[in-house]
Amino acid sequence: MTSERPETRASDAEREQVAERLREAMTEGRLTMEEFDERLGVAYKARTHGELVPLVRDLPAPGTTTDVARIADGAVARDGDGESAPTAWADRVGREPATSKGAFAFWGGFGRRGTWTVGRKFTAVVFQAGGEIDLREARFEDRDVVIRCYTVMGGVHVTVPPDMDVEVRGFGLMGGFGEAPHDGSAVSPGSPRVIVTGFALMGGVGVERKLRDAEKRRLKEERKRQRLEKKAERKELD
Repeated sequence: MTSERPETRASDAEREQVAERLREAMTEGRLTMEEFDERLGVAYKARTHGELVPLVRDLPAPGTTTDVARIADGAVARDGDGESAPTAWADRVGREPATSKGAFAFWGGFGRRGTWTVGRKFTAVVFQAGGEIDLREARFEDRDVVIRCYTVMGGVHVTVPPDMDVEVRGFGLMGGFGEAPHDGSAVSPGSPRVIVTGFALMGGVGVERKLRDAEKRRLKEERKRQRLEKKAERKELD
């Protein structure tokens, strides 16, 4: 939001527009929860453009990324219209070497979660054990990734975000190998193509789609805001 007259009165729609920008920034990790809560409170109390503009002045448009390494050279990646190109996956695919290409567990377990870089081929082997592979915050060595899971009397649980391009090809013998029901979310442009394959003998391999933690927090905050708005409306009617 820009305004040549900071004293101009802000509308409800403009306050909500700023609030949505703040939610997007929090989801992308640009704001901490404390910063988000503080700015959101100011946004809903703001009376003028002059109070709203500083809240989003340091934030890019939602869904865009900036190549920080090129800022020193005064260059920013742009699309054909001169605007910052939306690259939700661009900074997470093909930009770092793998930090892990496999995992093994025997009478125990392993976990790969949080920020880690998945190799082009990742192999997980468990015997009478369990394993967790969480790709929601992961980075990827290449656009095409194959995750091979082999379990004997054990299990591997693979968690992916709803918008990731995932194909499950494995099979189970006296066990199970499959994907939980999909909610129909569309694949995001630029998503890595992940193939989960292998076999499960007297065990199981499961693929589940779950929201990222930041998105969960955003939805929780949105539901809280809606409850407060309904409560305020009821008070006005009374």
